Amino acid sequence: MKKWQILNNKSKIKSKKFNTDSLINILLANRGIKTKKQREDFLNPDMSLVTPKNVGIDIPSLKKSIKRIRKAIDKKEKIIVFGDYDVDGITGTAIVWETLNKLSADIMPYIPIRVEEGYGLSKIGINNVLEKFPDTKVIITVDNGIVANQAVEFANEKGIDVIITDHHQPAKSLPDAYATVHTTLVCGAAVAYILSQEISNKNSNLELVALATVADLVPLKGYNRILLSVGLEKLRNTTRPGLLELFSEASIKKDEIDVYEIGHVIAPRINATGRIGDAMDSLRLICTKDSKKAKLLAENLGLTNRERQKITLETVVHAKSLITDKSKKLLFISHEDYQQGIIGLVAGRLTEEFYRPSIVLSIGKDYSKASARSIPGFNIIEFIRESNDFLVDAGGHPMAAGFTIETKNLLLLQKKLEQLAEEQLAGKNLTKTLRVDCYLDFENLNHELFAEIQKLKPFGMGNPEPTFISENIEIEDMRLVGMDQKHLKVQLSSQTRSDLHLASDQGRTLKIGGIMFAYDPSLKLKIGDTVDIVYTISNNTWNGNNRLEVKIKDIRKSKLVKAKQK
Repeated sequence: MKKWQILNNKSKIKSKKFNTDSLINILLANRGIKTKKQREDFLNPDMSLVTPKNVGIDIPSLKKSIKRIRKAIDKKEKIIVFGDYDVDGITGTAIVWETLNKLSADIMPYIPIRVEEGYGLSKIGINNVLEKFPDTKVIITVDNGIVANQAVEFANEKGIDVIITDHHQPAKSLPDAYATVHTTLVCGAAVAYILSQEISNKNSNLELVALATVADLVPLKGYNRILLSVGLEKLRNTTRPGLLELFSEASIKKDEIDVYEIGHVIAPRINATGRIGDAMDSLRLICTKDSKKAKLLAENLGLTNRERQKITLETVVHAKSLITDKSKKLLFISHEDYQQGIIGLVAGRLTEEFYRPSIVLSIGKDYSKASARSIPGFNIIEFIRESNDFLVDAGGHPMAAGFTIETKNLLLLQKKLEQLAEEQLAGKNLTKTLRVDCYLDFENLNHELFAEIQKLKPFGMGNPEPTFISENIEIEDMRLVGMDQKHLKVQLSSQTRSDLHLASDQGRTLKIGGIMFAYDPSLKLKIGDTVDIVYTISNNTWNGNNRLEVKIKDIRKSKLVKAKQK
């Protein structure tokens, strides 16, 4: 059973006092939006606010990087855009490459191969670049580089100027780069976009920033919300052959693309090649202007993603079989057969199911690679860096990180991290918390309310879809659905029952359908039960008819009924 955390516990909105605007004010307040100006900015995203200064980029360093890039363009020096193999890195690489290519720069993109070169700028990566492009004079990193101290030093020795653009958490000492364009307030592709804007002053490629903003799970507040709101419209109107073919392969409609489609359909396909293949294929898909080539690349990404799904599922099952003590505060799982490209996904699945910080490692002969995922309130990268004496490198965010370790030190690291986790999480109730905006009488659900809630979109990290509690709802009908009969389809009624002495209006009735995914049969619900539900509101369109439904996040038998039965 999840813990229900009511964000606005004092606002138990009843039917007689219900006002849509007052509910919207509660929802905004729950998201930190309290003043009239904050509300105006939130509801009316303004791209003019997304400036280097506002997002926290150091202006002198930004100007220095632009001056060096322009010098390289004028002198026809070879520039390499050194990206990362995830959506953020791939789209950011595309943005910088396309921008400078249009300015006639001698520029080429480079995405490292995960298994051979590891994450980010590295000595081996630089050597591989020099083998292909021996006259390289400038490397611009995208979505990496802020912790690449040794690699930058190596590049300096080779006579290469490194310009870092990144958004990851920096270490105590920064690399000795020619210039650093850095902030943690937006995603890596957004940093690349801002740099490109300052160079070319053209408001383009925002559709790629939208993809990265969702895929990299940055909070959808402030500047991220602005970039995504504007970028989504660009994405729905994109003419990029690669994206159009990818939408077709995934069977999604371009004009209906939203956060869900990006996070669960588009991003996994773009990420798949970097996990179990060559991420350059995803970059080619985004940048190509050839529709035939785009179709072939999109089909390849779809096939690769299906293979990635299969490997991930098998690895998750195996990893769960290795968990012998579920009371431990940290899940630390390692195996020599785990593929580096999917260990982050596995760690995420373990954290989701067991609500523990999780570290999953792919054991190598000499070096092992790890990926970590965390729970709210536990900064995983700071936690990992407490064991820097064991690590070759480490980087990431408070909620997701990765590191490399010599395999001979693996058991020592595991022992230290498990001990640290027991100390730092002692007394913490590691139960998944379901955050709920407020109570709401079921009778207040209508299309007008749904339309007003939609004005708060896009929903996602930092701006979750509004979630409500309604109490004492009767189950009029129910059945299990889906291929595995694991989902619960219900017909609900708010008809009040005088024997329960409810505070809401007597005699009012609302009947509405609902769905609960991954229903727990141990709840033993039956037709006629009176329940409390946590849910979001959705609109089901079928044959031209619009019908409100609720998506149930959690359900329990009503306390009033239990009390009466006792």
